[in-house]
Amino acid sequence: MAAEIIEKEQPVLSRLRSYLGLVGAYTGFNLKSQWAYRGAFISQMFAMAANNFVWVAFWALFFERFPVLRGWGVKDVITLWAIAATGFGIAHTVCGNALALPWLIARGQLDVWMLYPRALLSHVLLGRMSATACGDTVFGFAVYVLFVRPDLPHFCLFAALSFAVAFLFVGFSILTGSLTFFLGNAEGLAEQWRFSMITFSTYPATLFEGFVKIILYTLIPAAFVSYLPIEALREMSLYYSLLTVLGSLAVLLAGILVFYLGLKRYESGNLTEMRG
Repeated sequence: MAAEIIEKEQPVLSRLRSYLGLVGAYTGFNLKSQWAYRGAFISQMFAMAANNFVWVAFWALFFERFPVLRGWGVKDVITLWAIAATGFGIAHTVCGNALALPWLIARGQLDVWMLYPRALLSHVLLGRMSATACGDTVFGFAVYVLFVRPDLPHFCLFAALSFAVAFLFVGFSILTGSLTFFLGNAEGLAEQWRFSMITFSTYPATLFEGFVKIILYTLIPAAFVSYLPIEALREMSLYYSLLTVLGSLAVLLAGILVFYLGLKRYESGNLTEMRG
């Protein structure tokens, strides 16, 4: 019996290692491609980090005037910005094409990715890196370490929750981008929906009540960024951490499901292209 279980687990572990290798290969290649234009790459990273820092400075000034906001202090809001930036940054540093998915679908640009082995979505998402997202990642870790000054358990939990939030952002980008399969050119709608997610993810969830709070767990699942991870870090709570992970995985699986359902409606752009 034990031997049968091991045999069933081996293919799963083998596939997981294979996909992790694929992620590593794409990330390494994309990083080398970005580094070929290092001046532009570094300037975009610093520009995004500076933009994020302006908002953190705003909240710091706000909390000088109002030290507590519905139970939240300045360190909680800094943690919120850090985890939102880090999660978004990891998501689109590794899966940069998630942001371009509506454009790729609307213009029939998926053709070239269909020639690759393994699942189509993996290659599409991993095929590009966002330089500004790298700036988000660096900013998130830096601001958390420098201003919150966590101990080792808090830092480890922060890193783990950041990856969970990254899965959430990737799933949400897939979900909103896949609307293009059903609505035609839905780039504008996908972009506005994604901006709403980012905006609500950077405001304390305690500011919202009633119907808005329901929306933050459903149509715009920002509460899985702006509330659950922060509570998990405040209380070192396994319960809130688990809810964050489960919510992120649910959004990711929903995005994947909608993508492959929509793929049946995809119209080829009849492209002939070589990638080297």
